[in-house]
Order: sequence, then C-alpha cells, then structure tokens
Amino acid sequence: MNRRKLRSSTVVLGGMGVLAATLTACGSEPDERCVDRVTQEILPDYECDDSDGHGTYYYGGSSHNNRVSGGSFDKSAVERGGFGSSGSSGG
Repeated sequence: MNRRKLRSSTVVLGGMGVLAATLTACGSEPDERCVDRVTQEILPDYECDDSDGHGTYYYGGSSHNNRVSGGSFDKSAVERGGFGSSGSSGG
C-alpha cells in the first residue's frame, strides 16, 4: 500500500513541474529573427548585430521556406499569447 501512494505522489509532483514550465514559457518574449526587410528572408544574426549588416529584427509570426510572415518589425506590435489568449500580430 505504501508503495502505491509513493507512485501517485510522484505523478502529481511531475505534473506540477510540467505546468510550471508551460506557464513560464507563455510569459516569454515573442520570437525574434534577423530578416531582410525587402525580401523577408531570414538572415544570420550577425546581419542584425553588426552596424554594417542589412538585417532588421522581425518579431513573432512564423517561417516557411526561410521567409517570415504574420509578425512585425515593431516588437511592441506583437503580443505573446498565454492561456486563453489567441495572441495577435501586426503588419
């Protein structure tokens, strides 16, 4: 009997850890990618970090075939959705 109780406690504690990790991830910043403003092609980060680079950070959205869509170059226009939120994106 004692052994069975220990297993159920482990499952409950493990589930709480997963829940905590999920809540932490939902409160994080939107995705940030270095992108060419004209072609919207994803570039290496140094293109945005270097003053000679021609990239601009793009926030949120998604990527397909090395191009971005559904996000914004304005970080404040992109919200990170949490539980019960559909999120939003700017253009």
